Amino acid sequence: MALLTGWLAEHQLLCAWYTSIVRFVFPVLALLILIRTIRSLLTVPCLPEVWAYLTLPNGANQPLTHWENILGRGNSCDVVLNYPVVSRQHAALIRQEDDSWLAYDLDSKGGVTVNGKAVEGAAPVKYGDVVALGGVETVLLPLSPEEKARRRQSRRQSRPVSPWLGLVLLTIFQGLTALQLVISEGPEASPMIPFTFLCLCGMMWLYFLVLRATRRVGFEMETIAFFLSTLSLAITCSSNTAALFKQFLCVVLGLILFLVLGLFLRQLDRVQKIRWLMAGAAIGLLGLTLLLALAGVTSTKYGAANWLTIAGVSVQPSEIAKICYIFAGAATLERLFHKRNLGLFIVLTGVCLGCLALMSDFGTAAIFFITFLVIAYLRSGDWTTLALICGGGVFAVLTMLSVKPYILNRFASWGHAWQNSSVGSGYQQTRTMSAAASGGLVGVGPGEGWLHNVAAADTDLVFGMLCEEWGLIIAILAVLSIVTLAVFAVRASRAGRSTFYIIAACAATSMMVFQTCLNVFGAVDILPLTGVTFPFVSNGGTAMMASWGLLAYLKATDTRQNASFAIRLPSRKEDRQSAQLAMKHPDEWEDGYEEN
Repeated sequence: MALLTGWLAEHQLLCAWYTSIVRFVFPVLALLILIRTIRSLLTVPCLPEVWAYLTLPNGANQPLTHWENILGRGNSCDVVLNYPVVSRQHAALIRQEDDSWLAYDLDSKGGVTVNGKAVEGAAPVKYGDVVALGGVETVLLPLSPEEKARRRQSRRQSRPVSPWLGLVLLTIFQGLTALQLVISEGPEASPMIPFTFLCLCGMMWLYFLVLRATRRVGFEMETIAFFLSTLSLAITCSSNTAALFKQFLCVVLGLILFLVLGLFLRQLDRVQKIRWLMAGAAIGLLGLTLLLALAGVTSTKYGAANWLTIAGVSVQPSEIAKICYIFAGAATLERLFHKRNLGLFIVLTGVCLGCLALMSDFGTAAIFFITFLVIAYLRSGDWTTLALICGGGVFAVLTMLSVKPYILNRFASWGHAWQNSSVGSGYQQTRTMSAAASGGLVGVGPGEGWLHNVAAADTDLVFGMLCEEWGLIIAILAVLSIVTLAVFAVRASRAGRSTFYIIAACAATSMMVFQTCLNVFGAVDILPLTGVTFPFVSNGGTAMMASWGLLAYLKATDTRQNASFAIRLPSRKEDRQSAQLAMKHPDEWEDGYEEN
């Protein structure tokens, strides 16, 4: 490192030329990396999977494309039976882990029978059994091995974009970034800069190679996450080089959390068993932080007393509580059958919001509340209840503003940052907007900005640092990446296997999008500055881990062949057998459902 810095010091003109040129190279590389990735997520079809058939009274075979299927007269049902004796939501057929099925009577007027025996609550259904809804008979039929094989081969034809070109370009992006940061540090450059980026590159390649060796495809989400994590390391290096390797270790821990949570979500029966444990974990994390705050043990940053220092490392338990909260709030369709299924979830939300309010962390409280509204709507669809809850939320906010002058001052300065540009709450935002404007389209170069001297520049105001050092193009691409994840979650939810995956994915993306909006718009005074981080980008270990954890919910809802952790891949022997079966009489099979 001494030789490198010494050589760079002797060739300062060359370093200046490098910085001038690489500023224009970075946006080009970012566009090449993300355009292919974003296009793949937005255009690759999320084809429904067929798990069984239901023969209707008219002889038609209706495919069951979810693990959980509603049967009834209503147009929103998965299987529509337009008969007067059938209720709007009459029954449900739910697939189990062992490929068996259960029939549920959804309080129908005509009742449900399986082979003539009345269903009281739930009853097992075997292939070939007659399931009657108010006397209207249907038959559950399996897919033949040949059809399973042909469908699998058909789905593989819509494979996601290959990750290798993006991975090579991202590696080049990381190498150029590391060199630019060394140049910006000058003779005092730390060897930790190239070492950290080398470790990030190695971990990234190892992840892709191992998963690709296991026949996994669809790495767009991880490519976005690694790109944003690279920006995070660069931002951290610009503001606090000493914390660079710690931030990298949190990326590693986040990736491990992503893998563990994704694999755990495979078995919904196991997921359902620990929902209460996750609810307790969310309350425990926030409650313990509150107790320590009241005892004066926690530290206060930017008005919120929710930071714990463990062995010299600051952690924010509310970030991990987000993952637990979504885990506890998402529910399978079976759970939604129970009346007043929102009651306990409302209690959980009230406790979490109360803890956050007492810690003065109103930015995180707002994120939890928006996430609650998304989950509550998906679980109930009851607009009246949601309207009452929103009304109560507004009343609680107004009450809290009257007793928390710190928050009231932030709202009072909203839209008037330039009037308080020298002192007060407008100081940070005006500096952020000035630095962002000075960056232009391509930025001044990583490590070359001055905004990092302002408090919270690498966390709450990180959008300003992105614009200043990396330019408006890359800053917008970072925001667009988060929005793309949300759009993909909505597209994938239409073919979702289970309501648990759908609710969890929509809640996770809603949390990330709303958090991004608060961070970006708060930094430029469009919204009040609430003190929340930019997912994957802001400097902060627990925030980075939480972002990767939330990404696991999106990965679980991916319905593309071999792309999701939620489905165990068939063995190589089964794959070979499927390929052989698919080649038999290929012209005799038509996928009528996908054509429709």
